[in-house]
Amino acid sequence: MLLNFLDALRAAGIPASIKEHLLLLEALDRDVIARRPEDFYYLARATYVKDEGLLDRFDRVFASVFKGAMGADDLQTDIPEEWLRLVAEKYLSPEDMEKIRALGDWDAIMDALKQRLEEQKERHQGGSKWIGTGGTSPFGHGGYNPAGVRIGGEGRHQRAIKVWEKREFANLDNSRELGTRNIKVALRRLRRFAREGAADELDLDETIRGTARQGWLDIRMRPERHNAVKLLLFLDVGGSMDPYIRLCEELFSAATGEFKNLEFFYFHNCLYEGVWKDNRRRFAERIPTWDILHKYGHDYKVIFVGDAAMSPYEISHPGGSVEHMNDEAGAVWLGRVAHTYPVCVWLNPAAQAHWGYSHSTTMIRELMNDRMYPLTINGIDAAMRELTRKR
Repeated sequence: MLLNFLDALRAAGIPASIKEHLLLLEALDRDVIARRPEDFYYLARATYVKDEGLLDRFDRVFASVFKGAMGADDLQTDIPEEWLRLVAEKYLSPEDMEKIRALGDWDAIMDALKQRLEEQKERHQGGSKWIGTGGTSPFGHGGYNPAGVRIGGEGRHQRAIKVWEKREFANLDNSRELGTRNIKVALRRLRRFAREGAADELDLDETIRGTARQGWLDIRMRPERHNAVKLLLFLDVGGSMDPYIRLCEELFSAATGEFKNLEFFYFHNCLYEGVWKDNRRRFAERIPTWDILHKYGHDYKVIFVGDAAMSPYEISHPGGSVEHMNDEAGAVWLGRVAHTYPVCVWLNPAAQAHWGYSHSTTMIRELMNDRMYPLTINGIDAAMRELTRKR
């Protein structure tokens, strides 16, 4: 089994050597971990993977070789699991849909959810009030309500303002081959700008040769070749971003190949008080956003990548995040980043023609001072031009 695992890693392009394989066997022989699948996963990953960009490929190989060995952690809630199964679908006529109205503002929706959790004593399906499946209640899943809280299940109408479930996201693969090298060409505008603004350096070899030929000191200079661009890349991942995974991987691959001083972080929907490097550990190993603002200087340029499609509450209200109770609204954190890093843009993979139909996209554009660009070749080129402007 372990030899098959080693072969599969190599076939996937992960440089796993026999030395590392023997090291893993020695660690297992000495019982350095508990005999749990999750512990073995992290031990194997630490042994074989030396590049964060290969984590996603390692996960796919691990899942393929050790099928069923890794189970998702149970989501702890007070709602019985059987309630979360879609057992029926209630088809609504256009007239019925017109009669459905949202409860009101954010506080009213969350207060109503809390009250119904306390009152409801049995399983429910269909209907317009209780938490269940297939109905028109604002709570549950599988039904229709334009401003509800989805609890479990699959999103069907993409209209929920909050989602009560545990979701798994995958890391982006920075080795993804570009569908077109034009993305790299567009990104290089930043590098060219950095070289133009850099000081020349002494070309010692040419100076010696020139001096020997001329008989006097002939100093020769050459342009600084060092890529001085410093870049922070914030990547939205999961949920509505799933259709754009390949496109984002192409951008991620190009960026990691073009910029020496690049730091990347993941977030979901909107920036809050914490970001992460590994999507499998996004709840256990969060990096405080405050730490980033204090660690990286004002000379860093910032690129956000996301479709900006979310409930407006996630941007405007504390507690609006779909995954946790955030103490401060997303708009507050985006404002802090824009204040700390004046050179900041947002790349949106969604079709630009659709931006005007999304209230959250409009809000994000305003917070970014209208510096939102489509994730296309022309859009990347325009964003790089914006980042190279002197302020």
